[in-house]
Amino acid sequence: MKQIIYDISKKEDSLFSIESMETDQDHVHMLVDIDPNVSATSIVSRIKQMSTIEIWKKHGEELKKSYWKENTFWSDGYFVCSTGNANMETIKKYIEEQG
Repeated sequence: MKQIIYDISKKEDSLFSIESMETDQDHVHMLVDIDPNVSATSIVSRIKQMSTIEIWKKHGEELKKSYWKENTFWSDGYFVCSTGNANMETIKKYIEEQG
C-alpha cells in the first residue's frame, strides 16, 4: 500500500508530496505537503480512490474473500490536521515510529 500511495503522489498532475509515511495494522500515518490552493479533503479522497483501484488490480482475488459486496478498501473516516509552527522533524519522527 505504501508503494501505491507513493506512486500516486508522483504522478504528473499530483498536487501533493509525501514527506513521511508509515503504516500500522489498519491505518496509515502520513506527513503530506499540499498545494495551499487545494483542500486536504480532496487529497485524501484522491489517495483513497486511486489506491483502491490499484490494490484491487493487484490483489482482487484475495480481497474478494473479505470485500464480497463491492470493490472497497478504505473506511469513510480520516483525520487531518495542519502542522502550523510544529517542528517538522518531531512530526516525521512520530510518523516513522508508527507501525
